[in-house]
Amino acid sequence: MQARGDSLAQDNAISGLQSSLFFETPAEIYARIFRELKPRTKRPEIRVEFCPFANADSFIRLTEGGIQVRITDLLEGAPAPVTEALAYILLGKLFRRPVPRVYAHRYRLYLNRRDMRRQMHLIRQIRGRKFLSGPAGVHHNLEQIFEELNSRFFNGLMGRPLLGWSRRVSRSLLGHFDPSHNAIIINRILDTPKIPRMALEYVLFHEMLHLRYPVDHNGARRRVHTREFRLAEKIFPDLRQAKEILKGL
Repeated sequence: MQARGDSLAQDNAISGLQSSLFFETPAEIYARIFRELKPRTKRPEIRVEFCPFANADSFIRLTEGGIQVRITDLLEGAPAPVTEALAYILLGKLFRRPVPRVYAHRYRLYLNRRDMRRQMHLIRQIRGRKFLSGPAGVHHNLEQIFEELNSRFFNGLMGRPLLGWSRRVSRSLLGHFDPSHNAIIINRILDTPKIPRMALEYVLFHEMLHLRYPVDHNGARRRVHTREFRLAEKIFPDLRQAKEILKGL
């Protein structure tokens, strides 16, 4: 009977915590989790504000006045458990504490909901700024290469997105497809005769595959390179050689 009584008391305590969660303000949620992570540290002032970011980004930083949390306004009406999950993620990042998987999973699951993905897509279109230099580079024309690849690998059926070179040289990103602006941006480091044209063709082909095979969302999982994507990529005849060249960059 004693064990059963202890179990009932524990269940009631958990139920009470879950109930109180729905009556907490975001700042109170962050304060509670701060006390959990740093029980021996005096709690600083915590300010939480929702901001009109162009993406589903959120930030946290420690200032002289306390802790400042800036959250995308896309999450302003999110359920309290989602706000709690983000609080664990941000405070864990701030204090370099591991985040329990349940909170990371809960947050990803919410962002992967179809209605949330639709909202994020619209917000990026409305608020996001996209620099496009146009397809003509100094040595290569992306529009011309796109049409050649379209004819070779897609039977000429792929609609041409916006094409452009990056604003500046990047050492980490060779190209990317932006579905919100229907644009493919290629790193201008490839706009040179010193690099074989075949390597540039592969990078553009890879981004065209992102247009052909969108990101797959399944629960909390987000797969950028699906099985269909990987199989289609293998039809590029100089795949291995192109990758070796690009590794040298």
